[in-house]
Amino acid sequence: MKTLILMLTIGVLACSATGASAEVEADKLREALRAATLQTRQLEDQRAVLQAKVADAEREKAAAKSQAEAAKAETREAKKQYREAVDEFNRRLSERDETLEKWKVAYEEAASVARDKDAARAKFEGEANAYKASTKSCVVKNKQLVAAGKDLLQRYQSVTIGDTIVAQEPVLGLRRVEIQNSIQETGDKFLDQKVNP
Repeated sequence: MKTLILMLTIGVLACSATGASAEVEADKLREALRAATLQTRQLEDQRAVLQAKVADAEREKAAAKSQAEAAKAETREAKKQYREAVDEFNRRLSERDETLEKWKVAYEEAASVARDKDAARAKFEGEANAYKASTKSCVVKNKQLVAAGKDLLQRYQSVTIGDTIVAQEPVLGLRRVEIQNSIQETGDKFLDQKVNP
């Protein structure tokens, strides 16, 4: 631009040497110089406006770049937090699974113990019922045995010397047979009361 102005100035000076027509030429050249100066100023103003726009664009670009970097940093932090949250969730899930497995094992053991206890209880109830029935039978037999013992004792106490002499009677021996039959009956009563284990 400055070169153009310099050339126009030189052209104006060269033309001023030629005279009157030169004066008309000089007016034209002055006019052209003013137009060129005005155009140069307009171009410089446009250049300043464009440079301001470029500077604004550079600032906006730098701001956008810093925002993008901040967004990338936030994204990286969010990804890190997400990974940590997923890892924590997976850790808790595996702990829960381990705890659940332990509870399952403990439940199976408790259920097994409960089944064994129920089986033992049923067995013992059966044995207890058998023992109760056996005890009742023994009580009944014991009462009968006591009655047989009392009967034997009464017979023994009621024996007199005369009964002893009659029992020794050698001819017919009827009383002796009676006594032996009585002893046999009493022995049978005692044997009937015997409890078989």
